[in-house]
Amino acid sequence: MSRQSNRTTDSKKMNSELFTLTYGALVTQLCKDYENDEEVNKQLDKMGYNIGVRLIEDFLARSSIGRCQDFRETADVIAKVAFKMYLGTTPSVSNWSPAGDEFSLILENNPLVDFVELPDNHSTLVYSNLLCGVLRGALEMVQMAVDVRFAQDTLRGDNVTEIRMKFIKRIEENLPAGDE
Repeated sequence: MSRQSNRTTDSKKMNSELFTLTYGALVTQLCKDYENDEEVNKQLDKMGYNIGVRLIEDFLARSSIGRCQDFRETADVIAKVAFKMYLGTTPSVSNWSPAGDEFSLILENNPLVDFVELPDNHSTLVYSNLLCGVLRGALEMVQMAVDVRFAQDTLRGDNVTEIRMKFIKRIEENLPAGDE
């Protein structure tokens, strides 16, 4: 029985490492294809956004979570359910703004940066920018406009990875005439 458990653990670790290495190859190719880091950052955000737009349906189906009542609840669901489900890590939620419309996700361990060192000539590359796009795209599909950016990154020598999220507005659904 113990052998089966070890195989499952080994399989998950291999899948995680394969994902990390594949993501690294994607970022490397983008760096070759585009002139500067800002363009690569934009492309990673755009790719992440497109993933998030599609991923939200899978997340809602698999997690059976209903509509969040406020931004604080949304933050908890992102940290405790979504990150755990898709990246196998649980960031902490902290640094709330006084208005309650902005917070930080603190990742002690960002699985995307395993085996990664940024070269000196890519000092403005936001290597994990895909995550910002995923969060923005997924939340937009549940009628939340947010601004998402990296505030700290372990690849830049910071102690933790910090993703800063700011609520912009609730998006109103525009139903076609007659579909009310």
